[in-house]
Amino acid sequence: MTGGLHTVSDRTVHGQGGMVTAPHHLAAQAGLGVLQDGGNAVEATIAVAATLAVVYPHMTAIGGDGFWLVAEPGGQVHAIHGVGGAAQAANLDLYAGHQSVPTRGPLAANTVAGTLSAWEALLAGSGGSLPLERLLRDAIAHAEAGVPVTAGGAALALAKGDELRHQPGLYARVFEPQGRPLEVGDSLRQPLLAETLRRIAAEGPGSFYTGALASDVAADLAELGSPVSAADLAAHRATRPAPLSVMVREGRLFNTAPPTQGFASLLILALFDRFSPEVVDSFDHVHALVEATKQAFLLRDQHVGDPAWHDFDHQRLLDDPAALDELAARIDPAQALAWPQPPQWGDTCWFGAADGEGRVVSAIQSTYFEFGSGLVLPRTGIVWQNRGSSFRLAESGWNALKPGRKPFHTLNPALAKFADGRVMAYGTMGGEGQPQTQAALFTRYARFGVDLQAAISAPRWLLGRTWGDQTTTLKVEDGFDPALYAALAAAGHDVERAGPLTATMGHAGAIVRHPDGRLDGATDPRSDGAVAAW
Repeated sequence: MTGGLHTVSDRTVHGQGGMVTAPHHLAAQAGLGVLQDGGNAVEATIAVAATLAVVYPHMTAIGGDGFWLVAEPGGQVHAIHGVGGAAQAANLDLYAGHQSVPTRGPLAANTVAGTLSAWEALLAGSGGSLPLERLLRDAIAHAEAGVPVTAGGAALALAKGDELRHQPGLYARVFEPQGRPLEVGDSLRQPLLAETLRRIAAEGPGSFYTGALASDVAADLAELGSPVSAADLAAHRATRPAPLSVMVREGRLFNTAPPTQGFASLLILALFDRFSPEVVDSFDHVHALVEATKQAFLLRDQHVGDPAWHDFDHQRLLDDPAALDELAARIDPAQALAWPQPPQWGDTCWFGAADGEGRVVSAIQSTYFEFGSGLVLPRTGIVWQNRGSSFRLAESGWNALKPGRKPFHTLNPALAKFADGRVMAYGTMGGEGQPQTQAALFTRYARFGVDLQAAISAPRWLLGRTWGDQTTTLKVEDGFDPALYAALAAAGHDVERAGPLTATMGHAGAIVRHPDGRLDGATDPRSDGAVAAW
């Protein structure tokens, strides 16, 4: 299937001039339009990110955080982290009487939103030619005119309405304008957000942190009771840490450094590389990945967080074959390790783009929970994240709340550079499920030669809790060989049948660039996504 805009199909989409994949078709279309107007893949992903903030506000917003991995035409891979730290006023005294940081409301809105700083850093080094007004054009138009509410958005608005509609700010006015949750087919209009995006287009993303827009954002947050101040916004900067990477038999894999769980995603695949199952989606394949996930998560939950607060050398471990061999030896090829461990939560949007120059981008941004903290800022219409609700109210230790500290992030965009010259951008939303879906997608495609779209569309599994789910079982979708479910249970896995394809397993996507410039793309039937190509 070649060219144009393709919603989910049973076949991989092909292109040559450029390609975008995103979990909403309007976002994919916005990115493709930028490529067709002479923009590059970095510029296309900014257009996608802005559009998703409008059309997928239950999953992402400009009031959240974002991470980018960019493979340049010359071969360099670099990262940009737009992740905010805790407000200076966000200390244990602020949460006196609380057992944990609330997940909704002003006290959940306790970190700076970093995604716009990532846009600013990306634009400064992108080599692009299009003005920001062009990159944000579609997002502004959709916010102003309105977009039809999707089934997924309507279901979440209904499910979460009771905990969101009474939060201070404009949630009820924006997302329940008729006095009820938005339904499929309703039009979601966000004129305040449209005006905010116009201001960003005119003043630049930096205005969100130090300009006139920052003054309005800070005033909104103060009036709603958030601890984030104008000084916190002004002190924020995007960072450019070196990506983590690991060699496997197919090539070199890349992911983002802490505070993201990119280390865990790479470690799963590095441990699986020490096994040689012969059949895709067999017991040996799935069991090895699930058990590698357990080993990776055990290390993640001890050693991944704000890098300013730990000294664990993640890259050194990934570069040490003997250490990886020792970890892999802990995996029993026939028996499951007892579980669960404490799970991690999170809602996200992954998206990717590739251009005709050879640039490939893997990107992800999020507000953490559905609609983040539930605060919709009165002057700007921005949905503010609740990423800082993951902090522990403790004096010390892993992810303990401290002013300025960055919270642990489930977000992690992935890239792979194959030995044969292919470059692959891939990822998904889904908290605990992100590393697991990445592993399923990559091994199906790279190890077993499964078609890219089929690798995403095929049934998946999930160990632990993720988006919209509370249990820590091994959830397995319908569609596998019936013998697999019994074999997993017999090996000691706590198998829970998840039914047909479900968004619980995330919204995945992928783009592969071949050495001759051909592009392959795929999106997830569990989403409202599309691949746009030309």
